[in-house]
Amino acid sequence: MLPAPTSRTSDQTATPLPAAHCQKLLEPPAKSFRQPPAHSPRKRSHFVTTAHYAPPELEPGTLRVTPLGGLGEVGRNMTVFEIDGKLLVVDCGVLFPEEHHPGVDLILPDISKIEHRLGDIVAIVLTHGHEDHIGGVPYLLKRREDIPLVGSKLTLAFVTAKLKEHRIRPVLHEVAEGDRVRFGPFDLEFIAVNHSIPDALAVAIRTEAGLVIGTGDFKMDQLPLDGRITDLRAFARLGEEGVDLFMTDSTNADVPGFTPLEKDIGPVIERVIAGSRGKVVVASFSSHVHRVQQVLDAAQANGRRVVLLGRSMVRNMKIAADLGFLQVPEGVLVDLKKSGDIPDHRIVYMSTGSQGEPMAVLSRMANREHQVEIGEGDTVILASSLIPGNENSVYRVINGLMKLGANVVHKGNAKVHVSGHAAAGELLYCYNIVRPKNVMPIHGEYRHLVANASLAIETGVPQNRTIIGENGSVVDLRDGVARQVGQLDIDFIYVDGSSVGRVTDEDLRDRRVLA
Repeated sequence: MLPAPTSRTSDQTATPLPAAHCQKLLEPPAKSFRQPPAHSPRKRSHFVTTAHYAPPELEPGTLRVTPLGGLGEVGRNMTVFEIDGKLLVVDCGVLFPEEHHPGVDLILPDISKIEHRLGDIVAIVLTHGHEDHIGGVPYLLKRREDIPLVGSKLTLAFVTAKLKEHRIRPVLHEVAEGDRVRFGPFDLEFIAVNHSIPDALAVAIRTEAGLVIGTGDFKMDQLPLDGRITDLRAFARLGEEGVDLFMTDSTNADVPGFTPLEKDIGPVIERVIAGSRGKVVVASFSSHVHRVQQVLDAAQANGRRVVLLGRSMVRNMKIAADLGFLQVPEGVLVDLKKSGDIPDHRIVYMSTGSQGEPMAVLSRMANREHQVEIGEGDTVILASSLIPGNENSVYRVINGLMKLGANVVHKGNAKVHVSGHAAAGELLYCYNIVRPKNVMPIHGEYRHLVANASLAIETGVPQNRTIIGENGSVVDLRDGVARQVGQLDIDFIYVDGSSVGRVTDEDLRDRRVLA
């Protein structure tokens, strides 16, 4: 028998909601979905449109899959699986606002679509600790705090720290690669995958309707910094068992070949630091543990100390170091308050703000609003990818830094970043070893989803078994066949300070006019 899910402690189970409360949650939502015109088809094939139509009642033994975020965009990843009246949520992330979202802090998946079903959620599975996969968890748990969070050691540590800021005490169930646990009708198996953050997992979901694999974000780096490679043997074994639906990362599906090795970045960063006569600032994501490790090692090799800047950077790297995922050379780290006497040519600042976020450290440096001043002879390294939609913000920061005299090094002029996502060659390899019956690309803009679907078709997956969906696409899996049976109208849920969901698109239009 598979182990039952644990609660706040290893030998306790989560307290169920009162029956009366569950009944209230199961009432139909106030907002109904628009019905299609009379000529609108109920069965959808390869390509989808944006017409909205309500799915039929779910038949017993059928698995329903509905992404509420993450398709047609890079961010706010969240997919809901339903069978026999129970729901499993995989990931709950955020999307960061663009310039046409003035005043917005975060954008959430459309969690309103399951608010009337909160009592039916058996667990939230978190594939890894990036914000686009865990950032929305506090806003879902505020609606029901005792939903179990399932994830790896580092992922749960990151999300727990985030939830502490919201005064939420989560129910945790830690898993590792190879573990197999059951939550209600969902039998879950976890698979090691390599990504730009340690401890990432793919999840195999077994139900009465069949076997589904969700890869989460992954790549196939064969020489990763932490030695933890993607478990291709597990994928092949599941392929032999028979995979009914394969949901895989599409972010780099339109990039030929294989994603370069992470270890190739370290020597480049070391050379850039060695060639700088002033202070060095390296900007990256606050959860990019591997990149911070490379900066620490490069700084040590050049006789420099490292200061971590940004609350999330300091918090996450402390967690990673405490858990053994970050190896900090002795004497390298120094607190900002104690760094004033260190000469510029002996210091490296590791900061947030690689996406041009207005309130992040790097933007404030560019605007001369930070205590670390940028000047002639200083070097700034943008050691991360450019998320689509952030181009103008990032270029504005680059221009500001260069006006101050800094030498700005980025992916466009030096190999200071590699992607954490599988390129086309890696995806082809996975399709060939998994041999899925049906494919639904996830995690990417529409062009990425199309490219991923094309790769699946090249390896022999029939076109009519390849679903290019969008947020709100309702896909039913039964008897080895996945079909789209509905399309929900998915909204953006805006977080503006302490306000969640109160800002409308009309409000944003008014703000843009006033700006």
